[in-house]
Amino acid sequence: MKALCFYEHGELDVLQYTDVPDPAPGPGQVLVRVRACALNHLDVWVRRGWPGLKLEKPHWTGADVAGEVSALGDGVTGWEVGQRVVVEPGISTCEDEFTSRGEHSLSPGYVILGEHIRGGQAELVAVPATNLTPMPDGWDFPQAAAPLLVSLTAWRMLIHQARLRAGESVLVIGAGGGVNSMAIQIAKLAGATVYALTSTEKKMEKAHELGADVVLNYREDPQWSKTLYKMTGRRGVDVVVDNVGQATLPQSMRAVARGGRIVIVGNTSGPRVEIDTRFIFGKQISLIGSTMGSHQDFRDVTNLFWAGKLKPVVDRVMPLSEGQAAFEALEQGKQFGKIVLTA
Repeated sequence: MKALCFYEHGELDVLQYTDVPDPAPGPGQVLVRVRACALNHLDVWVRRGWPGLKLEKPHWTGADVAGEVSALGDGVTGWEVGQRVVVEPGISTCEDEFTSRGEHSLSPGYVILGEHIRGGQAELVAVPATNLTPMPDGWDFPQAAAPLLVSLTAWRMLIHQARLRAGESVLVIGAGGGVNSMAIQIAKLAGATVYALTSTEKKMEKAHELGADVVLNYREDPQWSKTLYKMTGRRGVDVVVDNVGQATLPQSMRAVARGGRIVIVGNTSGPRVEIDTRFIFGKQISLIGSTMGSHQDFRDVTNLFWAGKLKPVVDRVMPLSEGQAAFEALEQGKQFGKIVLTA
């Protein structure tokens, strides 16, 4: 089969669209013919690598998979070859204290498709049958693949970790990213007032279309935390979604209200941040980490998509063979929503 893979960690030039061995489904697994796989910043970080990351090479990323059942491993029932499915990207490999209380993403045995194991940027992928969800009629494969990881991540960070309540206010920093385009929708669905930051007029329009009440251009207003503070009557917002990190967290701590929460699921500008701890105890701020979600979270949020209460945000669809160009667009921040590859 063909895969978009790398034999060593590095930048875009290490990516190859080439032939690799077909996977085979093991006991309890299903082989999925990949029809669409969305890109995430996680793919970039995995390709670049970090100390302690050990992968079987060649490796290919890709957490968001929509496709068709191609073959069943031993012991698998309830699925038929040709059935249209999506794949939950978080895989539990053991049972422990965390899984027993439904906190699967806290478990040391929780792995992410495309990060710890080979993913969906290939023509075939073998996954546990328990990670499959039927794909309803009326959805095409790119639409179905686009929201999987990002909606799971946004749902957990806002609803479970930040405990967002109706009537509160949320600031989403960087509206064009996959997680954040979902965060805008989920926050509105929860009954919050949504403020968003982005970088162009076009992205501002799209953020409004998703439900953002107020959108600021951070390039035109680099001191956006002061603007937001004034706009909220010198109060600030209840929850800040900050997945940028180094470049924005100091302003996020100024923009959040007393007793507010800052939720973090990434650090696209860098992981090391110098912060003034006086803001933390002076304003009684909570800094909250979040990663992925539980299996029930995945079922809950996909049901919201199937019911039309949330919508996938697809920027563009490209063939797997053009994956290097797709990643270049992602790394340059040219997209609003998800870039999806079709195999």
